[in-house]
Amino acid sequence: MAAVLTLKPGKERSLARRHPWVYAGAVARVEGAPAKGETVQVRAADGHFCAWAAYSPDSLTRARAWSFTQADRIDAEWIEARLAEAIARRATLVRGTDAMRLVFGEADRLPGLVVDRYRDQLVVQFLAAGVEAWRDVIVGALPRLTGCRDLYERSDAAAREREGLPVREGTLAGQAPAAAIRIDEAGVRYAVDVLSGHKTGFYIDQRENRAMVAWYAAGRSVLNCFCYTGGFTIAALKAGAASAVSIDSSGPALDGARLNQKINGLDEADCEWVEASVFDALNRLVAEGRRFDLIVLDPPKFAPSSHHVDRAARAYKEINLKALRLLAPGGLLFTFSCSSAIGVDLFQKIVAGAVFDAGVEAQMIRRLQAGSDHPMMMTHPEGEYLKGLLLLRV
Repeated sequence: MAAVLTLKPGKERSLARRHPWVYAGAVARVEGAPAKGETVQVRAADGHFCAWAAYSPDSLTRARAWSFTQADRIDAEWIEARLAEAIARRATLVRGTDAMRLVFGEADRLPGLVVDRYRDQLVVQFLAAGVEAWRDVIVGALPRLTGCRDLYERSDAAAREREGLPVREGTLAGQAPAAAIRIDEAGVRYAVDVLSGHKTGFYIDQRENRAMVAWYAAGRSVLNCFCYTGGFTIAALKAGAASAVSIDSSGPALDGARLNQKINGLDEADCEWVEASVFDALNRLVAEGRRFDLIVLDPPKFAPSSHHVDRAARAYKEINLKALRLLAPGGLLFTFSCSSAIGVDLFQKIVAGAVFDAGVEAQMIRRLQAGSDHPMMMTHPEGEYLKGLLLLRV
């Protein structure tokens, strides 16, 4: 008999709309003694069924819903069926690359689970108590469902610590990953370090935005800020950009960028790699009176939670203000935020404020988002963590 988590009056409304999270403040009581990650039955104050959910006693998100169907049985067969569905969907969503996200947490009804594929290497993150409890089932099923024998764990994100789970990294199945796995993205090659690179090794979520940068890049001078291993830079140069200045504060990341430049056969004279604080570098470039035809701003998460929104808003405004002053008339600005606490509307307002303060005129050409293998469940808007704008200076 599953333990029962009963909600306070009125707190069942979000679950009735199939939002998958139950916050600690919504819980009236817990009947039974569920272990961390155990499936509990969530009930409204009047006793009616709301959801089957994974219990997380150490997290402010006290439970994450697996299913809103009372007849479902959350067992190994159910978990494997969700994995199979997620993997099958990617076959219809992604083309022209051997790197993709196969499972994306709540969007695939597997809250807290991330599975990325780099050629024949799988990288997995168990970021919530529920999927951690089903670890053995998931690790056993993934090679069978994908045909990839090599599975590596990168459960080192802050989200795991908030669940009261220890950081875990290491080989789960097959061989240990190569130091640099070479992937192909529409004819552009990248070396991916799944052992120590950001996230699971690469920003797969920016694939479609890299393609858009490449679309506009020919003949343009490019400035890529927070460039990491040069994804946008390499895509732009391969598409015929005239030159590129790329800035990151990490020396090892820039070493990876130079490797990507080399394996794509790009001329070293066309790209300047700058190890510096982006904030300082932007100030210097403005002081020098530099101008660029295409600028990319893809900073790290400035707002890890809602408590950091005000500080993050100031940082986003500052970098966009400086970038707009560096943007030549007729130039394009690709600007992003990966802070889930900064919503689409707020981000647009921040950038609009930067446009005004920069004393320029700009048109928004389109909104930008993560690639199609990073879907957002319509009942879980928090899944839209990456948002961006493409601006044209007029």
